[in-house]
Amino acid sequence: MIEYEANNLTTQQHYKFLTGSIIPRPIAWVTTFNKAKEVINAAPFSYFSVIAKDLPLVSLSINRQPNQQMKDTAKNLSETNEAVIQIVNDDVLVLMNATAATLSETESELSNLPVTMIDSKKIAVPGIQEAPIRLEVKVHQYIPITNNQIIISDLFILEVLHYSFSEDVFDADKEYILPEKLSPVARLAGETYSHISNLIDIKRPK
Repeated sequence: MIEYEANNLTTQQHYKFLTGSIIPRPIAWVTTFNKAKEVINAAPFSYFSVIAKDLPLVSLSINRQPNQQMKDTAKNLSETNEAVIQIVNDDVLVLMNATAATLSETESELSNLPVTMIDSKKIAVPGIQEAPIRLEVKVHQYIPITNNQIIISDLFILEVLHYSFSEDVFDADKEYILPEKLSPVARLAGETYSHISNLIDIKRPK
């Protein structure tokens, strides 16, 4: 084994080791409104997972900017408490990647992209129609992650209020998402992405 003491590593080394080890990671392509509900922000995040099922909760962690300021998505979530999480497949991969650009908070990443915005059912924030799955969410809990009194990341626990599934990826009779049809794109390290393949079923012990 090649060993490293965590206390001796730089931030860049931690990033490389964590994002290279914890793979593949699902991508939350998040749309939010600014406080005035005039600008739709869109951005992808791969620090994203499921928290609970009795109350449908997911987690979204958003690193702070180098100047310790909140990113637009985190700021919008903290001010409006609403978002739509889009799941990414090949149909929207290039569009998703384009929204990773750094823009001012008065500009929408979606302005010059060929996407169709669609009204949500439970919240004011619209979703992206081209995405195969949309989760309408509200903030359940906010946790600032600190390092020596400095906030380094904004962690949001989000409650799912409404699910939207494309008919192409969902078996309505069985209420089952079809993973091969969905073919979600997952984040690896750097600029590399992956798909699910070679599915294996193993029965769990009782």
